[in-house]
Amino acid sequence: MPGENLTRIEAQERRDVIDTHSYEVALDLTKGAEVFGSRSVVRFSATPDSFTFIDLIARDVREISLNGEQLDPEDVFADSRIALSNLQAENVLVVDADCLYTNTGEGLHRFVDPVDGEVYLYSQFEVPDSRRVFAVFEQPDLKATFQFTVTAPAAWKVVSNSPTPEPIVHDDDVTATWGFEPTPRISSYITALVAGPYEATFSELTSASGRVIPLGVYGRKSLWQHLDADYIFDKTREGFAYFESKFGVPYPFAKYDQLFVPEFNAGAMENAGAVTFTETYVFRSKVTDAVKERRVVTILHELAHMWFGDLVTMKWWNDLWLNESFAEWASTIATAEATEWTEAWTTFNAMEKTWAYRQDQLPSTHPIVAEINDLEDVQVNFDGITYAKGGSVLKQLAAWVGIEAFFAGVSQYFQKHSWGNTELSDLLSELEATSGRDLGTWSKKWLETAGVNTLEPVVAEGDDGKISRFAITQTAPADYPTIRPHRLGIGFYSMEGGSLTRTHHIEVDVDGDRTEVPELQGLARPDLILLNDDDLAYAKIRLDEKSLATAIAHLSDIHDPLARSLVWGAAWDQTRDAETAASDYIDLVLGNIGRETESTTVRTTLAQLRTAATLYVAPADREAARLKVADGLWALAESAEAGSDSQLQFVTAFANALVTPEHAGIVGRLRSGEETLPGLEIDADLNWQLLVGLATIGATDAATIDAALAADNTAKGAEFAAQARAALPDSASKRAAWESLIERDDAPNTIVRAAALGFVHPAGTAVLGEFVPRYFDMLLPVWESRTYQIAQYLIVGLFPTALADVALRDATRTWLSANQDAPPALRRLVLENLADVERALAAQSRDAED
Repeated sequence: MPGENLTRIEAQERRDVIDTHSYEVALDLTKGAEVFGSRSVVRFSATPDSFTFIDLIARDVREISLNGEQLDPEDVFADSRIALSNLQAENVLVVDADCLYTNTGEGLHRFVDPVDGEVYLYSQFEVPDSRRVFAVFEQPDLKATFQFTVTAPAAWKVVSNSPTPEPIVHDDDVTATWGFEPTPRISSYITALVAGPYEATFSELTSASGRVIPLGVYGRKSLWQHLDADYIFDKTREGFAYFESKFGVPYPFAKYDQLFVPEFNAGAMENAGAVTFTETYVFRSKVTDAVKERRVVTILHELAHMWFGDLVTMKWWNDLWLNESFAEWASTIATAEATEWTEAWTTFNAMEKTWAYRQDQLPSTHPIVAEINDLEDVQVNFDGITYAKGGSVLKQLAAWVGIEAFFAGVSQYFQKHSWGNTELSDLLSELEATSGRDLGTWSKKWLETAGVNTLEPVVAEGDDGKISRFAITQTAPADYPTIRPHRLGIGFYSMEGGSLTRTHHIEVDVDGDRTEVPELQGLARPDLILLNDDDLAYAKIRLDEKSLATAIAHLSDIHDPLARSLVWGAAWDQTRDAETAASDYIDLVLGNIGRETESTTVRTTLAQLRTAATLYVAPADREAARLKVADGLWALAESAEAGSDSQLQFVTAFANALVTPEHAGIVGRLRSGEETLPGLEIDADLNWQLLVGLATIGATDAATIDAALAADNTAKGAEFAAQARAALPDSASKRAAWESLIERDDAPNTIVRAAALGFVHPAGTAVLGEFVPRYFDMLLPVWESRTYQIAQYLIVGLFPTALADVALRDATRTWLSANQDAPPALRRLVLENLADVERALAAQSRDAED
């Protein structure tokens, strides 16, 4: 990969030598489609006569001067570093360079809209990519002020962290220069530049401090009609009011812009006062409530970062988890308590915890406080531990200390450390002060150890049907044997009027291998006993025999959506752990999902249904299972409420699960309008999803895909077209897709991601086997030649998990054995791929027993 890897030791050594004060960055965006001009003036103090380096990725460096002395770039610039020696107490560094635009979503990304030919730019700097735009000490604890000056086409809008000034239009009337005010002291990774002919609309709110905060929403011209800015402003206001009240600290920046930008890799990025979002959240077609709710959670996630991450920042990336976990937790509680999406914790359980439990059972699992040795470690640790497990554990911590004490401690933390850098201990000390609890043991067990515990009830019942003994056993995996303290609820559910309704609930502290719960003795045994009721704890749960039978027979009758989600999760955990047969899970889903009301629960469960049918069912029964699932999904679609969220989800899941020509015929008639479902509109995105489904089983061709792209010549259309072409199940189409991704390197990030998704579709397993040797041959060259983001898309996205056989397992083990010295981050990705295959093989073996 281009660019020198920065180690934690190097960052500490550099921080010991220097302290940064300010950056003045002048960017010239008028130099054509390939490069832009970058001139940096960096002021910093240093230990006299010391040596250090500054980071820069550039095509050409024209000038480097340190304290007025010209340095020869050929002497001091190599491996994305500029060596700086003979430093003085106070220093001024000037670097003038040409840097490259990217199409990978890293650094300064350049996009040309196929609809109208307009050019759009945006920056993405987390973790180590501000160095792609200007010379910078690229580490979070070297904060400084940043003053940007940008020359660009006069017709563009230019946005940065500080409020946008009036531009100075040059004599040619074609170009203009925007001179932004310096930012507060912030880390380089949250600086931002967004430029292009964006449309925008503006509003404002009054902060708790009495300041008027300008608000802006930006988007591309060709998508602007679909951008519901008023709703985004409404959710932003609700988030501001909630966070300012709970955090006890007013919003710290001068304005708050939200910019929806093309070809974005993540959901969003917390640039201070200038948050960038994926255009997935601009709805040109009907989307599910799951996506709508996720957009709200993301809006509030990034807003929470303005305090946690931007105002107060971690010293090094080992506390990345705290940054992201806090925002995940805070955005969920804010969504549940301040917006109309009151079941956000159900969504959190269905989506985030499912992600966390999966990640925590991979061989790459790690403590929440991970050992981050270098920047490559950071990249692979944007994972389910960092976000979802961390957020889950913070929920547990809030329950452990009490929510009022938790918010009070957070407020003290913000007040004490504003504009500074911190470590985990700084937050824990404030929580100890406000709660009176010693968190040392809690922190050690929860944050410094890996793995997930399993909790199971032990129930003894007397002849009178009353509970004579109730206990909770706790186990841990052999590799990670930590037994942890849990604060959790226990719920009793009984059938009443056709509904499983909670009749009793208590909260208890659980610790050790077995915890007795005498409070439940003497109560009548209910139909369903649910551990972790209200989902306070982070642990897998098991159901006792009677409760399991009740859940299987009456899952959809459980009244509370969060309780249903917990039972769905328990059923899936047992299937993934090869404790129950995948075929039984398929029956459970098809028999109950039609009555599920929570969109994200439906979305997650349908994805798990696909995994069960394509990976976990015994190979001899797989074709029958896939047929059963496809037929079941179409039946669910036909019986769903007209125009409902579930109807849309069942139709798209059916299109992704086609097996027979008859299935293809249904989808073809839906596309053409010959067959209809009441309330179902075949809009642009659904039309594409149906076409991709046809492609997976060879029921369409490249010419039809090309015609669809000509009719929808948009960025989104191009992604769907790439996915559809790669999904065609013949060898020639797979080879063409492979060559477009591996033999060439010109495809932008979103096309790479979409094509990889189509390439590995389970319907194409008959030809995927021929690519297994090619896959392992490409690993090291791709890791060494592509940016991290593209390499990850290829290494994870092209792994043919759908084969899920012994040959793939053995080939993966062979590569790992032969490449012990491969970069650890690369080996981690391959190890995770292997774990998915090994788990599938175990599940297949269990399924074959039935």
